[in-house]
Amino acid sequence: MTDTGAETAGAPSGDDGAEEVDGVETAESIADEIRDEIRLGHVQDDVSHVLEERFDEAGIKLRPEAVDDLAEEIEKDAST
Repeated sequence: MTDTGAETAGAPSGDDGAEEVDGVETAESIADEIRDEIRLGHVQDDVSHVLEERFDEAGIKLRPEAVDDLAEEIEKDAST
């Protein structure tokens, strides 16, 4: 059985709880990084824009609506 990565995209790799799969960033790991950066005050730009840039760098393609929804979720989580 071949692993397409879809099943493990958000799963930790190894015992350290890292959210990268085979050294490749996932949408979830990028979202977690941005969430942490917001909490630390390092992200003050539009979260949707930051997500789009990070996803482009990682080669992750999502619909603009999905990016906006994720940005809203990140902002809500980071503010709690």
